[in-house]
Amino acid sequence: MLGKRRGLVVAAGVVAAVALAGSPAQARTAPEQGVADFPSGDEGYHTYDELRAALRAAVSAHPGITSLSSIGDTYEGREIPVIRISDNAATDEDEPEVLFTCNLHAREHLTTEMCLHIVDRFTAGYGSDEKITGFVDSREILVVPSLNPDGAEYDISGGWYRGWRKNRQPNAGGSVGTDLNRNFSYKWACCQGASTSPSAETYRGPSAASAPEVRALQAYVDSRVVGGVQQIRAHIDFHAFSEMVLWPFGHTHDTATEGMTQAEYDHLKSIGQEMATSNGYTPGQTSDMYITDGDINDWMWGTHKVLTYCFEMYPTSGGSDGFYPPDEQIVPQTTRNDGAVDILLANAT
Repeated sequence: MLGKRRGLVVAAGVVAAVALAGSPAQARTAPEQGVADFPSGDEGYHTYDELRAALRAAVSAHPGITSLSSIGDTYEGREIPVIRISDNAATDEDEPEVLFTCNLHAREHLTTEMCLHIVDRFTAGYGSDEKITGFVDSREILVVPSLNPDGAEYDISGGWYRGWRKNRQPNAGGSVGTDLNRNFSYKWACCQGASTSPSAETYRGPSAASAPEVRALQAYVDSRVVGGVQQIRAHIDFHAFSEMVLWPFGHTHDTATEGMTQAEYDHLKSIGQEMATSNGYTPGQTSDMYITDGDINDWMWGTHKVLTYCFEMYPTSGGSDGFYPPDEQIVPQTTRNDGAVDILLANAT
């Protein structure tokens, strides 16, 4: 399994020995300096460097079914890695693609572990687990474990939790950060579902896709349109917390509305409810929590008609402490979603 020890990352017993694909990023500004590690007792979580090492180790251990690249760079110049898992990972085959994204919000570190668990499960189980082998042979599984590494590293800088949510892009007036999940292009700023205040946690940014992390993800998904057909058929964006399975739209309480027929809504809802039955989460439409606009799931469906869901992970409640479950919860809370992930893969056709 993908594991971690202080200063050492291993995958299936193999220490990483290959470099992340692509040339080093040209940083716009130097990344935050100083200590960036989890507080004592939470060493089971992966820092950005440990995350990249874990991905390199997975590729080293399973070169035939994995390929590692980057979707682009963050504001501070960090690469945003993506790993592809398929029986012929180096070849762009005519197979349904399924995308998993994590850590859009900096402090939601459990989601990064969720994406790493998906990588571990579908690499370590290949060839020995019939279901996993079948999915890897018939799908292309795309995993982006951290869409906001700048924010995630800042959140633990100094060895303590800062409660940081946004990216690290400076704003006019001296504040820092855009809420990446209010910055996507579809219905951006449409419906009072984000803040116009640069200092607010839900600041939407000065314009749609003003954040480089959002532009990178949008460009990556756009690039998967081949011959006029979007190859990514399904998607989960993992968040924390509340234990919910949510489907579009977030910008409206309506079901049948612009960009979605009632039949399409019912299909999204049916799969979402099935996944929620599997993991014990509460199912609902994103706007059942509150109105959001410019979020990733509205963009994925509204722009590309991808079957897209937001999973709000453990715990159900907890105030600010809910963002930081102890690392003993990593294994039970990530494996809890195995069945739901399989349901999504089965419906990606």
